[in-house]
Amino acid sequence: FVLVLIMAKRFATQLFVSRLSAYTTEPSLRQLFSPFGQIKDARLIRDPETQRPKGFGFVTYESEDDARKAIKSLDGKIVDGRLIFVEVAKNAEEVTTNMNSGKAQDHE
Repeated sequence: FVLVLIMAKRFATQLFVSRLSAYTTEPSLRQLFSPFGQIKDARLIRDPETQRPKGFGFVTYESEDDARKAIKSLDGKIVDGRLIFVEVAKNAEEVTTNMNSGKAQDHE
């Protein structure tokens, strides 16, 4: 039971960012989200064969409040010419399943 609470807390700070432009880089993703709080990690998901970004990524904050501020400010904004979506990431198993099936890009 305690493990479930710890995992839930961890994932409440991890955001899923979709519909990113091909021009968005990991440094620019971090810069975009940094005004809202301390970032632990910012990464783009890449195609394993081509190494090109797949158009989505994850940003992890130190605090849940910072993650909420980022969602409120950035969800539905235009970044690098694309309308992006920002939401709390699903649990790790669901995210991995969606990434493998390609569904993670279909958040429209």
